[in-house]
Amino acid sequence: MLGEVREYLTIKILHNDMTVMVPCANAGKAGLRRVIDEDTVKKVLSVLSAEVSEMPKNWNRRFKHNRDKIKTGDIYELAEVVRNLALREQDKGLSTGEKQMYTRAKKILASELMYALEKTEDEAEVHLDGILTGERVATIGDGLVGERIVSIDGALADEDVADFEDEVSAAS
Repeated sequence: MLGEVREYLTIKILHNDMTVMVPCANAGKAGLRRVIDEDTVKKVLSVLSAEVSEMPKNWNRRFKHNRDKIKTGDIYELAEVVRNLALREQDKGLSTGEKQMYTRAKKILASELMYALEKTEDEAEVHLDGILTGERVATIGDGLVGERIVSIDGALADEDVADFEDEVSAAS
């Protein structure tokens, strides 16, 4: 509406250096949510450390299965895909498409952990690689950040939002 003042979330997507502005009132509709909290980080790290789950044997069915899991936006599904592809890569190798999917999914998960664990992007990727290769125990550090926003597809926000939960509730 003309003349109406609105607050916006400014989201900087690190992977392609793009900036997107989303009205705070539409954050929930746009698929934005808070960065995962300490309990969720523990559960994600537990998923990463678990055994491989059942996957189709045929690579293109497995690719579609994993793509569908990633599309849900669920952090646990994403962690499961990352874990399963990491284990498969170590055991039998991945197809070219699966390698690209693995790299992308790992980057999305690392970007979420970057804010949740207060690490740099590189530190988060090294931490995640250590967990996936069994070189690092899945633990979390002190001082989790709870006021940053991340989108379902891994785009990271630059702006803190105090009333995010109220606005998402109101939009639902």
